[in-house]
Amino acid sequence: MTQSPPRITKAVIPAAGLGTRFLPATKATPKEMLPVVDKPAIQYVVEEAVAAGLSDVLMVTGRNKRPLEDHFDRNYELESALTRKGDADRLAKVQESSDLATMHYVRQGDPRGLGHAVLCAAPHVGREPFAVLLGDDLIDARDPLLSRMVETQEHEGGSVIALMEVDPEQIHLYGCAAVETTAESDVVRVTGLVEKPEPAEAPSNLAVIGRYVLDPAVFDVLRTTRPGRGGEIQLTDALQQMAADESIGGPVHGVVFKGRRYDTGDRGDYLRAIVRLACEREDLGPDFKAWLRRYVTEEM
Repeated sequence: MTQSPPRITKAVIPAAGLGTRFLPATKATPKEMLPVVDKPAIQYVVEEAVAAGLSDVLMVTGRNKRPLEDHFDRNYELESALTRKGDADRLAKVQESSDLATMHYVRQGDPRGLGHAVLCAAPHVGREPFAVLLGDDLIDARDPLLSRMVETQEHEGGSVIALMEVDPEQIHLYGCAAVETTAESDVVRVTGLVEKPEPAEAPSNLAVIGRYVLDPAVFDVLRTTRPGRGGEIQLTDALQQMAADESIGGPVHGVVFKGRRYDTGDRGDYLRAIVRLACEREDLGPDFKAWLRRYVTEEM
């Protein structure tokens, strides 16, 4: 009897970065806690993991990240105050974050890159496939990218990365994938990866975005991966080795995402994400869009 592969239940969210692009706002507040409309950015990421069936979430944190733990913990004093006021709506919103998933935390220590952050998760993950979600990429809940990636991994084995077409002139800002087509229109086989190539040297315009479903063999590769660009241990370098030698941990596939993605790692894109999400909210959208039209008209 063939043993079915283990079901993916664990998600890893690296959250140890300093958020220097958002100073001074991030001097005392983790960038992951900056609000996107009325929820911190990190909550959208945890909600995405839970929606894909990943109920066990490990955050890889660093110094000054205690507010992340507090946000996903119970706040009995606040809950008691809201209960006494009879404010059921706000009470439900407060309790929502603490009831989302089983949360765990580990300190990264030295910030030695994304590959090192993922390696910090090895004791918790063990020898089963897992997902990695980067907090700067928010994926619209109506476009379930992670669920599709989990489905692809369970069918194909190995590892799966998220890819998105970008302007070829912008590919130097991303990891870039060399690919082959498959029978599935939105799935490609990854044959190589290059970190932030010059446009003339890029093998495609398919950029790696911040979602991964990884075979646990990636930990063995990361332990021997030498620091790359920026003196950091790059996850892309480990995945390149795995794509080049499938005996390490199976093939590497990519899901080509054509849905809505919000980049909160850049100040301009962060503001645009807030405007887009606020416009689409039933409780905020109509009034906000009306004001926005008036404001844009007056400024032109």
